[in-house]
Amino acid sequence: MAATYPLVKFHFLVDWGGTNVGFTEVSGLDIETELIEYRQGASPEYSKIKMPGMQKYSNITLKRGTFLADNEYYAWWNTVKLNTIERRDITISLLNEEHAPVVVWKVKNAFPIKVQSTDLKGDANEVAIESMEIAHEGLTIQNGS
Repeated sequence: MAATYPLVKFHFLVDWGGTNVGFTEVSGLDIETELIEYRQGASPEYSKIKMPGMQKYSNITLKRGTFLADNEYYAWWNTVKLNTIERRDITISLLNEEHAPVVVWKVKNAFPIKVQSTDLKGDANEVAIESMEIAHEGLTIQNGS
């Protein structure tokens, strides 16, 4: 029966090299292969051939609740200096009912490029959410055992 339904996306874990604080949202787990079009001048075809090129990775956005006296987000952000930065490997796991990973995204050499604090509203009834956008140099996906 377990293979009859698709996996749910709300049960996941992010190992980002900091304390084990749960994230509320992860987005940007995209891989794209750039397209190379080529046509030689003596080709009998009047169209270009298409070849796979280099891979391109989207930036990843991590969102989580704001916690009192938790400055790890900003401590990692503050490592950004010209030509020196703390890079981290990040593992994002989609979990099953037994909390075991079933799909794993492994992110290589990630570093923060944008930090966004929560917005403030006097009439809101919401949790304060902060976000961090990270750039990286590779993403692999493992689905299954």
